[in-house]
Amino acid sequence: MAAKRIEKTVMIVLLIVVGVLMMIPFIWMLGSSFKPESEFTAIPPTVFPKAPTLEHYKKLFVEMNFLIYLKNTLVIVIWSFVGLFLNAIAGYAFAKFEFPGKNKFFYIILATMMIPSQVTMIPTYLIINEMGLTNTMAGIVLPSLVGAFGIFLFRQFMTTIPDDLMEAARLDGAGELLIFFRLILPIVKPVFAVQGILTFIGAWNSFLWPLIIANDESLYTLSVGLSLLKGQYGTNFGLQMAGAAFMVVPIIIIFTFFQKHIIEGYTISGMK
Repeated sequence: MAAKRIEKTVMIVLLIVVGVLMMIPFIWMLGSSFKPESEFTAIPPTVFPKAPTLEHYKKLFVEMNFLIYLKNTLVIVIWSFVGLFLNAIAGYAFAKFEFPGKNKFFYIILATMMIPSQVTMIPTYLIINEMGLTNTMAGIVLPSLVGAFGIFLFRQFMTTIPDDLMEAARLDGAGELLIFFRLILPIVKPVFAVQGILTFIGAWNSFLWPLIIANDESLYTLSVGLSLLKGQYGTNFGLQMAGAAFMVVPIIIIFTFFQKHIIEGYTISGMK
């Protein structure tokens, strides 16, 4: 018992030390975002600012276009969650309905998961261009509205739901939409939590496709704006740290609040 207790204590201490080491870059970034310019050249360097200031954050939103970038990013996030519901509906159709070519369509969708996004980027751009949607928010949002992985994950989970539940709801007079929203969605909540986090992170960090499609700076996202920040203000380290912190902190907050659901979703998906 004593040996096991010592081993457990050593593991806990080791995990704490490794966790602190991994957090050092994030703590440095967050502290540096509040430092005045004079502290960046101070010797010895400081982790936490001696004279905290909000100057860099004010400059981001007052003198630069980060409010516009934030609005565009939030629009993409909202439409990505609409796409999440479309993925769930498609997964529900493949799991619980019979229609001609069902398996063939599903295998084709699975096959697209093996194709790198870089391969389809040029054809997708040509299609968007032919539709006249370049340099528009619709052109940025549409290609990523649905995804093969989301459809696959929802379909695999929904196949485990007993058909008897749906038949009982139909006998009570419930329509298919009511069954989906009132019966199916509560059951697949763990999968929604996992997919919701992945969807939010992907939309929040969207960079390459908006950069390709958007020619107007008014359509740029936060990631694109942050890359411009590195080029135009390469020597202003406080401004860059503020921009990076503004990108990272929301993701950490979202993960912190939904951590339980994420772990539960991965656990249940693994069991299924």
